[in-house]
Amino acid sequence: MQEEDRSVMQRTRLTEELVRRRAEHNNCEIFSLEEISLHQQEIEKLEHLDKWCRDLKILYLQNNLIPKIENVGKLKKLEYLNVALNNIERIENLEGCEELKKLDLTANFVGELSSIESLKCNIHLNELFLVGNPCTEFEGYRQFVVATLHQLKYLDSKEIERSERIKALQNYPEVKWKIREQERAYLLKRAREKEEALRSMQEKKDEKQKQMGSKLGFDSPDSPQEKSNQVEGDGEQERCRTVDSDDEDRKFWEEPTPYTPESRLETHRYIEEKRKAKENIRESKKREKTAWTLVTAEGKVLNVNVPKLHFSLKDDEENNQIILDLAVYRHLDTSLLDVDVQPTYIRVLVKGKPFQLVLPEEVKPDSSSAKRSQTTGHLVVTMPKAKEIILAKQKVSASIKHSDCNTQQKNTRSLRFLQFTQRDVMSWRGENSVL
Repeated sequence: MQEEDRSVMQRTRLTEELVRRRAEHNNCEIFSLEEISLHQQEIEKLEHLDKWCRDLKILYLQNNLIPKIENVGKLKKLEYLNVALNNIERIENLEGCEELKKLDLTANFVGELSSIESLKCNIHLNELFLVGNPCTEFEGYRQFVVATLHQLKYLDSKEIERSERIKALQNYPEVKWKIREQERAYLLKRAREKEEALRSMQEKKDEKQKQMGSKLGFDSPDSPQEKSNQVEGDGEQERCRTVDSDDEDRKFWEEPTPYTPESRLETHRYIEEKRKAKENIRESKKREKTAWTLVTAEGKVLNVNVPKLHFSLKDDEENNQIILDLAVYRHLDTSLLDVDVQPTYIRVLVKGKPFQLVLPEEVKPDSSSAKRSQTTGHLVVTMPKAKEIILAKQKVSASIKHSDCNTQQKNTRSLRFLQFTQRDVMSWRGENSVL
């Protein structure tokens, strides 16, 4: 129970690593950062930015789980703050943002409309967005904001005309009184919603604790028969667990709940819990390696081809070796291959999946070699045989010898003919010279 409470109370922190990761456009330097987007990061508390990024001018924090505006008072250069789609209920702690020109509080839970009086110090504030907040349903909402913040030029994307401001100032005392009354009613309603949320959360914790206790009561078999029944029923338990999870999801999403900061936070934590549970199941499945039978209890080595790869085993008698050609995927990294050559068999792990083959003859593991083909990517393992074979020198056949003799005779005849013709030519030249 304590671990569960600790996990519920654990928040997504705004860390320096996250800020640097989102500051890639500034070479990951945060001290000189002028603009940063931290939307959809599941942040539950606004902190550290006033110390790390003092030069910020634009800050995007929409669609998080921030319940309160805080730790931004030292951002003197901040011009635009976007905290839309958060859990903010009150406008506060912005007096130090002297250059603030635009504030976006769309779709929050601001019900204390009088808190906008804290923005009077922000003399450069021109635009304010409060669409989607409970305070916009108050009677006289727009007149009150226009009359309170004289520096505003746009409210909820609509320009404030001079005549509208004059009229709002004329009716300001009456409108202010109405706003105060509606605020009190809303704050009482919020107090009841918070109590209801706490009560509902406690009930769910108690129910979950009862379920955990009932499961622990059935998960302690004593007899061997009970243990065997438990092993046989593992698959059925897994199916039942999946069905229970589906029923829980259906019940959670179909249950009508008011749209409050508590319900929004509960939804986020439920989704996060389910996501982590799926990740844990996925990681546990990765850790659980399938027990492949490679060697029997009697010591017999089996032929196994779990990766289902094509292969060829060649007996090279001329070189007295055995060659294995394993059709490994062409683009598979060599680091994912592990070759183990034994005297009577070879084992290759391809991404952790074993390929094992019994060899027809005993080989020399120390003299074996493994290479990858650069064209096909195949793994070629050359294994010299342990038994040396002395081959006799091949005899030259009689036909080859006879052909060699004929060739030599032809060569001598051609040489004699060449010598005879040369003598005739010389004698002919001598006779002609005498004439």
